[in-house]
Amino acid sequence: MFETNISQDPRNHDSRKITRRVFFASGTAAIVTAGAAWLFRTPGIEASATIHGTPGQVIIVNFSPDGARLSVEMLPKIVKTDGEWYRQLGANSFGIVRQADTEMPFSGITWKEHAPGLYRCLCCETALFSSKTKFESGTGWPSFWAPIATENIVEKPDLSLGVERTEVQCARCEAHLGHVFSDGPQPTGLRYCMNSASMHFVKT
Repeated sequence: MFETNISQDPRNHDSRKITRRVFFASGTAAIVTAGAAWLFRTPGIEASATIHGTPGQVIIVNFSPDGARLSVEMLPKIVKTDGEWYRQLGANSFGIVRQADTEMPFSGITWKEHAPGLYRCLCCETALFSSKTKFESGTGWPSFWAPIATENIVEKPDLSLGVERTEVQCARCEAHLGHVFSDGPQPTGLRYCMNSASMHFVKT
């Protein structure tokens, strides 16, 4: 529709070429700028000596590979620098797990996983959730109506979006897992809405 009006006037044709040239030049400049920002950003994180985590001890419930409850132990919390976490996790998981970002819905590798197994912390291997409490929430994120052991997670108030939510973290390494909401199924009525990038799935 707009193409017909422009082509009737040669001057509009020239303007269109210039506009396209400016558009592509602007787009290229934006890509180059973003790429340069990323190149400068990455080494800074990799070399960061900022401590991420709170030293201390925590009670953790251990589970066997087949999901059987084992011992309850007092273990030292895992504390590392941002650089160490970044090198261990990579850019995507680091942003989610250590900087409390959120993966796009329907993008994680376990949101539609239905096999029996355990979901363990990507950072420290602590058992967090079982497939036995997983349900289809329709949100695009792995959802559970209960953790595998309440000792293995920590819930904290989160006001980062201007509304009060409850953040869920791994108790041992303070990894950001997601949030818990009160609109889940029975028997708890809770929905632990987790990031796939914060956990890895181990089939039992």
